[in-house]
Amino acid sequence: MQVFRKIGLGVSAMLVSFSAFADYSWNFPTPATPMALDTLHVHNKFMLISMAIFVSVLAIMIYSIFAHRKSKGFKAVADKAPSTAVEIFWTLIPFAILLLIDFVIMGIPAYHSVIMMENTREKADMVIKITGSQWRWQYEYLDGDAKGIKFVSNLSTPKEQTDKGFDGKKDEHYLLEVDNHLILPVGKKVRILMTSTDVLHNWWVPQFGSSRVAVPGFLRETWVQVEKEGTYRGQCKELCGKGHGYMPIVVDAVPAEEYKTWVATKKDELAKASAGADKEWTKDDLIANGKGVYEKNCAVCHQVTGAGLPPAFPALTGSKIANGSIFGADGKYLKDSHLDRVLNGKNVMPSWKALLNDTEIASVITYERNALGNSVGDVLQPSQVKAARQ
Repeated sequence: MQVFRKIGLGVSAMLVSFSAFADYSWNFPTPATPMALDTLHVHNKFMLISMAIFVSVLAIMIYSIFAHRKSKGFKAVADKAPSTAVEIFWTLIPFAILLLIDFVIMGIPAYHSVIMMENTREKADMVIKITGSQWRWQYEYLDGDAKGIKFVSNLSTPKEQTDKGFDGKKDEHYLLEVDNHLILPVGKKVRILMTSTDVLHNWWVPQFGSSRVAVPGFLRETWVQVEKEGTYRGQCKELCGKGHGYMPIVVDAVPAEEYKTWVATKKDELAKASAGADKEWTKDDLIANGKGVYEKNCAVCHQVTGAGLPPAFPALTGSKIANGSIFGADGKYLKDSHLDRVLNGKNVMPSWKALLNDTEIASVITYERNALGNSVGDVLQPSQVKAARQ
């Protein structure tokens, strides 16, 4: 009786867990690209073939169990050595059937899918470079009207929601929302060049039907052609360190006219940000701007308070780097100085010169030197960062 009671409780718990999982489904997410649709068709075909084989073998087995049982008077065949011809026959026939299934019925559709996935250049309408970093994505448009647009996409879920002990209401897209969406025009084939600045990452949107590992020092290729307008979400699919679960992907597929409007707006926004490097900023403005840059990009390792997570991620509070001199007597920035570390990185510290503009680097360094328990009192101007790059 106790056994049946435990089984009943287990089944009830399983059903409750199923009903609590709102996104529970039996199949792939709705395909948004030709590649995803082809992958779904191949998957369904393979499942039908596998199910047919399974049911056939199971039916023969069940029939044999019931039809050839001892209670019906069935007697086992006496052992005798089969002829060589029979052995060869019953070896070659199953082998031929497997070859037919693997290389023709399943192999041809699979080959077609692989060729489609690797065909990145034919009739491509635009090219985008995607760079994975711990723990964010950088997008750069390499041709067309959007050429020159470059920005970083960071997790935008509020930090307090990811802290242990948070019991409030979480955002609708918890851990799946970013500050800058990747914008793509509907119906255009986009060739994607993939790389990484540190470790392996994987840019993966389930509804696009493919993923590609981003490898440091290499350019790898894939492509997407979003056929349906909408917002698509994904994540890094390669375990890449402490912040692996905090680098989501959000892609907006928009009509051509809306895409052109976004391109014009984004270029104007970037031009204004670039122009900011030529003006003189006040200390208060730099600190205020730097706080936002720090919390988006640096807090995941060095923590919001600057306490860090030693030994991998050292504290900024009281740090010799954050409190030391930046420039030497000749006016050039010192090796291993605060500016050198941010621009060029060191060890697990990534290089930020390709990810942040001059104003953002000047702001975050000024913030780190005058907040987080530090009070150096100096100011780093964007113009100084611009000169240091050169």
